[in-house]
Parts: sequence; structure tokens; C-alpha cells
Amino acid sequence: MRIAGCRVVIFTNDHRPPHVHIIGSDGQVVVSIEDDPRILRIEGFSDREALKLAKEVGANADTLLKEWEVIHGKK
Repeated sequence: MRIAGCRVVIFTNDHRPPHVHIIGSDGQVVVSIEDDPRILRIEGFSDREALKLAKEVGANADTLLKEWEVIHGKK
């Protein structure tokens, strides 16, 4: 998946809680996708940019959580 030119990635060797990495040329934003999506970490993006990306992830959270569960299993 891509959002605003950034890749949305679920790493196969990652840890809980369920989250995605939004990777751009200048850094990444890590966003939880469980319950109420929230920003876990920002590197190289402004808070405003990170919030915009997190909102897009939130709009796709159900789909992304299903993919996380395919890769990592359910709780």
C-alpha cells in the first residue's frame, strides 16, 4: 500500500502491538492499527505530516489489521 508517496509496510519479524511503518525518503512514521489508530513514533516527518499519514492509515486500519493477523496471527 502507498499513502502520499510513502510505502506502508508490515514487517514479518515485528512485534506487538499491531502496527505499520510508513516509510518515506526522509524517515518513517509508526502507527498502531489496533482499536484507535495512534502514532507510536515519528522519525524525519513533521508532526503535521505524520498526523496526515496516520489518518490515512486509520481509514484503512481494518484491512491492515487483517493483513497483520495473516502475517503474525491473532492475539
